[in-house]
Amino acid sequence: MPPSRSVIITGGTAGLGLFAAREIAKAHPEYLVVLASRNDGDGAADKINAGLQQENTVYVPLDLSDNASVRKFAEKWASKNHPPIQALLLNAGLQFPGALQKNFEGLEKTFVISHIGHALLFHLLCPYFAPNIRVVVTSSGTHDPAKKTGLPDAVYHSAEELAHPPTSAVKIPGRQRYSTTKLANVLWTYALNSRLVRRVPERGITINAFDPGLMPGTGLARVAVWYQRILWFYVLPYIMPLLKLLIPNVHTAEESGHSLARLAVGKEVEGVSGRYFEGSREIKSSNDSYDESKQEDLWTWTIDYLSNGSDSDKARFESFA
Repeated sequence: MPPSRSVIITGGTAGLGLFAAREIAKAHPEYLVVLASRNDGDGAADKINAGLQQENTVYVPLDLSDNASVRKFAEKWASKNHPPIQALLLNAGLQFPGALQKNFEGLEKTFVISHIGHALLFHLLCPYFAPNIRVVVTSSGTHDPAKKTGLPDAVYHSAEELAHPPTSAVKIPGRQRYSTTKLANVLWTYALNSRLVRRVPERGITINAFDPGLMPGTGLARVAVWYQRILWFYVLPYIMPLLKLLIPNVHTAEESGHSLARLAVGKEVEGVSGRYFEGSREIKSSNDSYDESKQEDLWTWTIDYLSNGSDSDKARFESFA
């Protein structure tokens, strides 16, 4: 039988996204599970299918740092007779600990990959959402200074400053750009939720933000300097029992993948929206994340940027058509 629904997971070929994809594919063999990433060099989709003895997981290329790639993904989706999208997991992210990194359009890469590319993907795929679709945005506890995660505190002045850092902000540590972008993920989640409730309640779209915790060994630090990569990939994963004693929110990618899959398809969170989850627990996010002026700034800038002067696109994105 053809699949009845689709699930799309960005960054789905490794780490957290891979384990969430496997969990969803196992629980719902009747779903088409799409791994949307820059590459699938390890054959993640084939490995999931072989391990489950199913054929419902596929890989589709997507580079979130390039808006043209995001638009191409959406155009390809529109051209296929795929089943309606039941869950959209906006999961991909990357840290650039060193010097400022920009994409070819001149936008700061951390912000582009974690926020801009995901926001564009959401709006372009809106016409193909199933009723009561669930959207989950992977954020991080690093967005909250009260968590004392060891990363520099998130500092949000404006979306424009994140996208096009002024001269005064060029030397901001890359890890602060990451924590601030994770704050932007939560701000956008809340801004989107409030508009969905007001404008299209009949569609039943839900959106929540998710903190997977610290997951040593995942690909998040793959562009870090050499000694940080050694620590992340070859030391910390082997002392997980000790880390769990010292740090409350430490998990394997498999454990966090299970929690992410629960938000995507679990019955116990059906209809829940506009919330922040640490693993499987709903908790409060940072104080700044509830600042409606920051939510509004991010939403307005994002819509203006994505519509690129097109009144029709702006109206379409604002109405979730």
